[in-house]
Amino acid sequence: MIVLDSLAIQEILPHRYPFLLVDKIIELVPRQKIVGIKQITINEYFFSGHFPAAPVMPGVLQIEALAQVGAILALREFADRSNKLPFFSGIDKARFRRPVVPGDTLVLEVTAIRIGSKVQKMRGLAKVDGNITAEAEIMCIIGDRP
Repeated sequence: MIVLDSLAIQEILPHRYPFLLVDKIIELVPRQKIVGIKQITINEYFFSGHFPAAPVMPGVLQIEALAQVGAILALREFADRSNKLPFFSGIDKARFRRPVVPGDTLVLEVTAIRIGSKVQKMRGLAKVDGNITAEAEIMCIIGDRP
């Protein structure tokens, strides 16, 4: 079931191609948990250099995808979210478990640890076929757009 499609995501997040790393949201419990999907295709811009003969999604982009899903959870709480930007403020306990390759469906599960008016802290798990590919605690600050 799709809770938010790509157009709805773009109404919440300021990110756009080529840096929008979530295709849809399939689960959402406000202020608690969110699950997003990123379909990994051979056409991803990063595969041209990482690595052409053996394409692997960079781990830092998996963390960025988790952060974007978490930002959707956080920004939904702001009535004036079109005037807000989420800024990374910390990444803790990041681990990379297995490669993500073209054809994979990356499931991005983010659980809120702290949802505040400015500072957000969340726990993210990226998975393919139920196997963890990356995990981290991510923090961001919600700031005003310039």
